[in-house]
Amino acid sequence: MRSKKVAFITGANRGIGLETARELGQKDIIVVLGSRDYAKGQAAAQGLKRADIEADTLECDVLKSEHHRSVYRYFEERYGRLDILVNNAGVGLEGSASQLGKTNTTSTTSIDLLRRTFDANFFGVVALTQTLLPLIRQAPSGRIVNVSSILGSLTLHADPTSSVAGYKYFAYGASKTALNAFTIYLADELRNTRIKVNSAHPGWVKTELGGEAADLELSEGGKTSTWLAMLPDDGPTGGYFHLGEALPW
Repeated sequence: MRSKKVAFITGANRGIGLETARELGQKDIIVVLGSRDYAKGQAAAQGLKRADIEADTLECDVLKSEHHRSVYRYFEERYGRLDILVNNAGVGLEGSASQLGKTNTTSTTSIDLLRRTFDANFFGVVALTQTLLPLIRQAPSGRIVNVSSILGSLTLHADPTSSVAGYKYFAYGASKTALNAFTIYLADELRNTRIKVNSAHPGWVKTELGGEAADLELSEGGKTSTWLAMLPDDGPTGGYFHLGEALPW
């Protein structure tokens, strides 16, 4: 068992996180699901086990440092390392894309909403990653995947002809832009190691956040994160990708 790779996926009791866990598990990787609701995480892990996937669950609210420490202890004591970290958990407090449509309420977005969005989508990710990084350094080929969004692309938002130009959800988009910056900076710091750090745009997926109007089925939502988690040693780092294609920052 200890020779298998082990992955930790946050926000993995449903949606894109669970699909990522399923795909990684099908590749014979031990998957540990992080979930704010431990009972829901357990139920999701049981579903994976019924599909012959080796899975476990941990209570993990990315906003709680005590959860970060308990996750660290779990992997340190059981495996002595962490091969893959998928920072999937996140929030979109302005509503789903299907509900909002093309809108821009930047001037009226509250500071409280901005702070809550950044806490979950940026500060919590940075804090958890910093806590777990010593364990990722112990892996033969560590992989960190930050689940971002195409809505974090400043290049595309600045282009009035781009497909995302009209979708300016200030809090969500800005938090993903900040997450992309973390990807670039951390990848540069780790450039002389075997750890790779990349941002993933999963696509517009039919989830609670994406809404029913999304163009990708849930079964496709984990493909980019899984690809980045499984990169070979000569694969990219410090990049921003969707289904194998690079996106503009």
